[in-house]
Amino acid sequence: MSHHHDDLYKIDKGILSFVLFFANYKSVKLRASFNYQDVVMPLALWALTLSAFAIGTTEFVIVGLVPTIAADLGVSLPSAGLLVSLYAVGVAIGAPILTALTGRWNRKIVLMSLMGLFVIGNLLAWQAPSYKTLILARILTGLAHGVFFSIGSMIATSLVSKEKEASAIAIMFTGLTVALVTGVPLGTWIGQHFGWHATFLVVSALGLLALIGSAILVPKNLKKSIPATFKEQLQVIVKPQLLLVYLMTILGYGGTFTAFTYLAPILEQQTKFAPSAIGLIMLVYGVSVAIGNIWGGKLADKRGPISALSIIFSTLSVILLLFTFTMQSKIAAVLTILAWGAFAFGNVPGLQIYVVKQAEKYTPNAVDVASGLNIAAFNIGIALGSIIGGSVVENMSLQDTAWIGAVISLMALAVTRYSGLRDKRALKTS
Repeated sequence: MSHHHDDLYKIDKGILSFVLFFANYKSVKLRASFNYQDVVMPLALWALTLSAFAIGTTEFVIVGLVPTIAADLGVSLPSAGLLVSLYAVGVAIGAPILTALTGRWNRKIVLMSLMGLFVIGNLLAWQAPSYKTLILARILTGLAHGVFFSIGSMIATSLVSKEKEASAIAIMFTGLTVALVTGVPLGTWIGQHFGWHATFLVVSALGLLALIGSAILVPKNLKKSIPATFKEQLQVIVKPQLLLVYLMTILGYGGTFTAFTYLAPILEQQTKFAPSAIGLIMLVYGVSVAIGNIWGGKLADKRGPISALSIIFSTLSVILLLFTFTMQSKIAAVLTILAWGAFAFGNVPGLQIYVVKQAEKYTPNAVDVASGLNIAAFNIGIALGSIIGGSVVENMSLQDTAWIGAVISLMALAVTRYSGLRDKRALKTS
């Protein structure tokens, strides 16, 4: 067993680290109890946290800016929504392929190159004269994002002693959570007051700050772990037990992002909120996401991943269905969004614990790969959801994105129940 756990601290962990923060929230809190030494983690770790904050902000801030960008570039809402999908496609492709390709490079050089690519991508978005340039900028930044979370976790753990590894990853991933809570609403507010170009300029400045911080603070001689080859990555993809988890992740996020991609236009056109209120509502959503993550981790710990995910997906379906009707009323819409935030990302710990459990059973030599591929699945879900949402907006209406999202979440529930049944059968036969 300890061999598998060593595996988990290697490369390509992607969003696994979310779990170490949220699912082990209690133990991290107890272990870290944030005594003085734990807070004064190596300064390099804070450079990584700032990078995670900048990356998290750039991924999700576009959601608040969809109507602004559509109006400014003279494209349709679905075309602006496509900027969410294409970024996610960049992450999904970038994570496994670039991680394997850069595996033999010095870790610090990879980190610097990624943050450099990230800054260039955002500067390109800032200067984007046309929709096509903006698309290219989004794909570039997505590629950097995919690899960053793979190697960032590994660098974080190599900066501290063994017993502080979970806390180190937790601190780095706080950057991502804080981005959802503060970076996205702030970026949306900047975009509405100073134009959407300004948002990307601010994000590239953050990226540059993180790049300089990493250049100065991250040590050169970081320990390397041998990265997974394409062959090892493929082994994981052919296991039906793991494919089911990826399908749960894809459908789980697909459901949310069908409607979430178009949240800003929904609030402006259906709920009749002023554009200036969108940033504030994004803040409400972000706080709710942070609470949902912690709660989701505790639920997965207590009840096991299948039971926790069944509760989360079924509630998510009900919330999305309700949103179809509550989006017409300001108070009801905000209350629904509050509940939605808590459940939309509350499934991260459960999905991640489950993928690790299945990988330990079926692909023990590639636990880290299996876990890292879940970040690709998460982004495929985001891409598919926003593409489906775009098609719904084009052919039906903004209001229909919510109940169609609910149907996709129900599919995630069905796959979860089926996977649980398979596990029970496997137990009986073993």
